[in-house]
Order: sequence, then structure tokens, then C-alpha cells
Amino acid sequence: MDLQSLVNKFKVIAGVYAFDILPDGTYSEIRIMAINSLNTMMFRMNPDAPEFYPGVPLRRYFTEINLENFMYRCAAGNEPLYSYVNAFGMWIKGFYLPLDEDGNIINEKGEPNTSPRTAYCLYITTRSAEADTDYMTQHSEGVSSAVMNISLKLHETPNYHQAMAAAVSEIKKACRSERCALYTVDVSNQHCNFINSDGSQRGFLEAFASEMGRSPFEVAMEWERDLEDSDCLLLENLEVVKERDPVWYESLCKYDIRNIILYAIRNNNTLVGFIWAANFDVSKIMQIKETMELTTFLIAAVIANHQMVSKLEFQSKTDGLTQVNNRNAMNNFVDRIISGEEKRPSAMGVVFADLNGLKTVNDDLGHEAGDKLLARAGSLLKLAFGDDDIYRAGGDEFVIFCPEITEENLDKHVSQLRSLADSTPDVSFAVGSVYVTGDYDIRTAMNAADELMYKDKQEYYRRHPEKDRRKTR
Repeated sequence: MDLQSLVNKFKVIAGVYAFDILPDGTYSEIRIMAINSLNTMMFRMNPDAPEFYPGVPLRRYFTEINLENFMYRCAAGNEPLYSYVNAFGMWIKGFYLPLDEDGNIINEKGEPNTSPRTAYCLYITTRSAEADTDYMTQHSEGVSSAVMNISLKLHETPNYHQAMAAAVSEIKKACRSERCALYTVDVSNQHCNFINSDGSQRGFLEAFASEMGRSPFEVAMEWERDLEDSDCLLLENLEVVKERDPVWYESLCKYDIRNIILYAIRNNNTLVGFIWAANFDVSKIMQIKETMELTTFLIAAVIANHQMVSKLEFQSKTDGLTQVNNRNAMNNFVDRIISGEEKRPSAMGVVFADLNGLKTVNDDLGHEAGDKLLARAGSLLKLAFGDDDIYRAGGDEFVIFCPEITEENLDKHVSQLRSLADSTPDVSFAVGSVYVTGDYDIRTAMNAADELMYKDKQEYYRRHPEKDRRKTR
């Protein structure tokens, strides 16, 4: 058969690939039998690859498990297939057509010939930098129905985690899988989350990653490497995982996972998460693949929007320099207590901590040194007060609210702050603290703590007059 003449007829990238069906029913390595001139760019990615010749093994150029699986399925089963994937930084449409021994395209799917023979696949592909949304709408009724159900679940409730959990439940049904989860990734802060049909599972995420000796973000980065420039792994067994990521393979075996689909979720080419389904119905793998392709687009937008809103909320209430709450957040907290929108704690410790000597540092060493001093001050406050609400009220002044605390514990926190500052050569605080219970007024308590802090600051400058830049001016 003249395979070269066949591929030369196409004005897009085309090639003929072959493999042997062995007597025991297994397949040999895929060989490249013919490629047209447009296809040569596909093989320039590996500088160590040989010059093309008919029969050269495909893996001499690159390994793409999904591509190989589609070729095996197409040629061995006499089944025309198509795929649409994000791989090697491009969106790739692939059309797989089985050929008979004379190089003719098999137009109708028949009973697969599994006897020992050489099987041929004509692979035609187009590539683009952007996704073709029109193409992605052309799917079977079953796939469209599954995607519609998932989309409805994503928007039934404004609660992000509830919506994601409901969507995961629908994906699990579509895959007919025993397990299914969404693994979100925020690359900017290396934060990850694990969501299954029961909701967010932060505890499981930490345990799952720890079992592999990785952080949650390291798990995500390893999965990126496992994908090897593709957007998905469609695995009917775990042999590929065992080869690429033995640590993950051991973890999967521990949870009795026999097969797995892993799909990367990207928004504008930025990784925002993964969907995975385990112990799925392998007889539905093509339908599952199409469903997952569309689902990743839907979920990517929801995750990206949630991450953007979360960042905006964080920025609106967080001091960017010290990473504690800002004055706006403090005012909102106080207003909620006064208005009754938030229940007033039965006991409250209020602490004012003013950073001594900041003006001297700014004047003598510059504002960059002053910013570093403020950042260290914020770190010491976090060490001393832990999960209590810490606010940068402005400039060099910090306010800490300690709800439902005993007076003894409040004194311990204040003493710890002083000890930490004493052991840090460039950080010194003037501190005032007030403990209130019962029918107290939070603003009155704040004023009292502020006055005590001011007295402490006066004492500091009495003992260190050289640092009182305000007095010298």
C-alpha cells in the first residue's frame, strides 16, 4: 500500500501509524509509517530524535499516553474516534480513522479483528492556540445531558463549596465511578483544597498529602509532571502511574484504586485544579472523556471567579505589609459588635500595641527598613496572640481583640509579646491592655487600652530620649 501518497492528499497534519496485534492479544509499540510535510513540525520537539523513516517507533519522538490509547482503540477495534485536548501548549483536534491492510479507510465499525495482524490508524490533526468553543458543543445526547446536570449544580446555590460538592456528585454519576473529587489549586499562594460530594475535606487533604511525604501544593505539581504536557490521563489500569509516579501509585493502591482519570482544569492556561475519578466504568471511557472535557471549562470559570473574589476580599480586609487585618476590618468588627449583628463575647481582652522607634528608623534608614520593621512586628504579634484578631489600626499602631479569654491568659499573651520583643534587637512595643466582662462597651474598652499604651510609650521615651524623634523636632 502507498501510505505516503495517502497522507500527502491532506492539507492538514496527517500520518499513518501501525502496531502489531500479538498472538496473546497484546499490542506492540506504535510505529510511524508515513507523515506528510506538515507533520514534520510535530517531531521537532525532541532535538535528540532521529530523522524520520517508515517504521520508526513513535516514542523515539515523544510519549503521549492518550494519543497511543486512541490509536490502539481505533485500529484494533475498527472504530473511528476523535479527541480534543490541550497538550504541548496547544489545543489539538485529533481524528482517528482505522485502515484495512490495503490502506483503505474502514467506514463502518464492525467486529474487531483480534487475530495476530498489523493494525493501521490514519491520524489527522489540527492545532490552535485558542480553544474552539463551537466544536466543543458538538456532543452526543448523553454527554450533553450529563454536562447540563453538572452546570445546573454549579449554579443552584451561591455557596461555592456546596455548589462544587453537588457538581462532583454529578461527575461521579456520569463516570459511574466509586470515587470522585475536585482538587483546587491557587498557584499564587500555593493553596489547595479537596472537595468531594460531601464538601470540603481539608483534613483529608493534609493527611493524603502527608502520606506521600508531600505538601498539598507539591501533590498538584507532581500531577502536572505526571500529565507530561497533556491535560488528562485516561488510565484503565495503573501501570503508567507506577512508571511515572511510584509514590502516588502506592497511595492509590492503599485506597484500592484500580483505574483513574485525572483531568487538569485551566483558566487562561493557568492551572486552577484537577478533577479525578477512580474505579470508573471503563466501557464508557469515551463518553466520560467528552463529559470531562466540557466540565473542566465550566468548573474552571467558577474556580477562577472564586479565587478572584477571595483575593479581593482578602485585600479589602488585610494589611498588605504585615498580613494582619487592616483598619477597615477592625472598624467593621467593632460596628458589628455595637449594632448587635455579631454577638458580643461574654469576656473580651483589648490590647493596643504601638511599635516604638518606627519614625527614627524611617528617618535614619529609610522607609524600606521601616517596612521590614513593621513586618517583623506583625510576625511577633502573631506568635504572641495566635488566632486572636490582630489589626493594624494605622502607622505603627496595632489593636488585638481576644474574645472569650480569661484575664490570666490575657496577661500571659501580653507578657509573651514583651518577652519576644525583648529578645528581638530592633522591635519594641508600647502596650496597653484592658480586660472587660459583662455589659461592657467595646469602644470604652478600646479608649482605656489606648490610654494605657500611651502611658507605656511615654515611659519608653523617658528611658530612651534619644529615640524620641518627635521631641527632638
